[in-house]
Amino acid sequence: MNRSGDRLKALLRECGLTPADFAAQRRVTSQHINNWFIRGIPIARLDEIAELFCVQRRWLQTGEGPKHPPSLLRLYSPQTTPTTTPGLMPEPSAPLVQLPLHELRGGQLAALDNHYLAMPASALLALAVPVDNAICMTMPAANMAPWIPRDAILAIDLSYKQVVDGEIYALLHNGRLRVNCLSVGVRNSLCLHSHNPRDAVERYTPLEREAQKLAVLGWVFHWSHYRQRRPE
Repeated sequence: MNRSGDRLKALLRECGLTPADFAAQRRVTSQHINNWFIRGIPIARLDEIAELFCVQRRWLQTGEGPKHPPSLLRLYSPQTTPTTTPGLMPEPSAPLVQLPLHELRGGQLAALDNHYLAMPASALLALAVPVDNAICMTMPAANMAPWIPRDAILAIDLSYKQVVDGEIYALLHNGRLRVNCLSVGVRNSLCLHSHNPRDAVERYTPLEREAQKLAVLGWVFHWSHYRQRRPE
């Protein structure tokens, strides 16, 4: 694949998108997409397409360098062999900590009585998560599925709000909970990515974030999920 158009075509195949679907999503004609396949993606749209598919701009344009940002490669690549962090896997008798389950009430966090997620203390220690600042919440939507299914239990570090490109965060947006992969765009805009490339990247300037009460709640460092039924 020597052209950016070839790489775009491969990305569409990976995501199960037809050129017509992609054209409709980008609000261009199918002929535009065919031209991109043949002549390459226009320079003015490289950043947009790279953000949409969570790939590196340089790789998309030239084929050189890593395909994904390092953090996204670790989080999303199904070919990546899982690695263990020293101290992350507990001994059978390792002490547990109870992280309280919270919900939003009137736009404010509220703990649910007698609802906790038990986690090994060593796991939080390995990730430098302060126990007093760790809570659990329920995944509110399906925008990160199948990576994070709807209704999965999330563990959130409320003390870590610094945006690192490619990491997953819980956010408060006009009083509701959202969970997205984040990156920082031009002019300090905050970019919200979903796992499904069909979903457009949302961008919010600092003024828009203030007006819409959009704020980072914390870093999502763990999620767990039970299947809803046994296979037939």
